[in-house]
Amino acid sequence: MKRKYLRRIIPIVLLTIALAFLFRSFLFASYVVDGESMEPTLYDGNLLMVNKVVYDLKDVDRFDVIVFHASKKDDYVKRVIGLPGDEIEYKDDMLFINGKYVKENFLEPLKKMDEIKPYTKDFTLKEKTGKTKVPEGNLFVMGDNRESSLDSRTFGFVSVNKLVGKVDITYWPFSQMQLSFGN
Repeated sequence: MKRKYLRRIIPIVLLTIALAFLFRSFLFASYVVDGESMEPTLYDGNLLMVNKVVYDLKDVDRFDVIVFHASKKDDYVKRVIGLPGDEIEYKDDMLFINGKYVKENFLEPLKKMDEIKPYTKDFTLKEKTGKTKVPEGNLFVMGDNRESSLDSRTFGFVSVNKLVGKVDITYWPFSQMQLSFGN
């Protein structure tokens, strides 16, 4: 009886391990947030699950939270603000894309809590990057903690070729578990 049970359970265990390895290696990656640039959406030490294949199936959307290779040894997590072809301007703490106001719902609670006014200082894309539009194949990204974020305002555009994937789940700590990070 015990041998029959083992003959049934061992293939299931091996298949589960193989699927977990494939799942982890090719479809998703785990990351740990390092720093304050995405607070209070993401906190230092949060564990993230990053979908590595989503952008093989669809385009990046505005306000997606992404992970990308910032250098050979560092990966950053930021929010997509500008897509290819976009003209970007912040004026009076409001985002304008191609001359039209775009509400950033995810920032509203932060603006109410924060005593720093404005939450996002005025700038144009040309002032920060020397370009009037986000070039093809690139993104303009920012951290949600606008005062403490090293982002496209400093290092410029992010090539879509450097994307690791989209942050789909924050799974640790459980008290901060979130699914998806859109507007």
